[in-house]
Amino acid sequence: MASDPTSLRTADRETAAQTGDHLKLRLWLRLLTCAQLIETTIRVRLRTEFDTTLPRFDVLAQLDAASGANTPGSLTMGELSARLMVTSGSVTGLVDTMETDQLVQRRVHPADRRSTLISMTPRGRALFNRMAPAHAIWIDELMAGLPTPEAHTLHRLLGRLKQSASEADRTDA
Repeated sequence: MASDPTSLRTADRETAAQTGDHLKLRLWLRLLTCAQLIETTIRVRLRTEFDTTLPRFDVLAQLDAASGANTPGSLTMGELSARLMVTSGSVTGLVDTMETDQLVQRRVHPADRRSTLISMTPRGRALFNRMAPAHAIWIDELMAGLPTPEAHTLHRLLGRLKQSASEADRTDA
């Protein structure tokens, strides 16, 4: 789905930046714009093709990532919250509705009765198994303009940026 880059500039975060503005400010705005464009497309496609939301997909993806070779993935509410980078309150409400829809289930943590483990139900697993391949294709389509060697370079550079931001965040805490 190709778009004219000049038409995108009228509605994205980069609009506020001027060519003469600080390079790192323009880079930050470009990163936000790219993330927002990709996220918006994924949200629409998940809703249209699977009648679900990105947060629901993300919960199922994190539970899938927690799975072992022959063990279904389970995460505590705290672990799920940390992986999703959202508050525990947001995760609780989301898990409540997903449990009502029989996509996930809660159970008491066997080693800590104060803690709850979340895992996918067979219905949640079936939905995720249908969504994950489509999601991967959509990401490939959205990043088609970035050849593989450049994608590797960008991934490496963003890893350095992530480390730098993480270190700065620890010094501010």
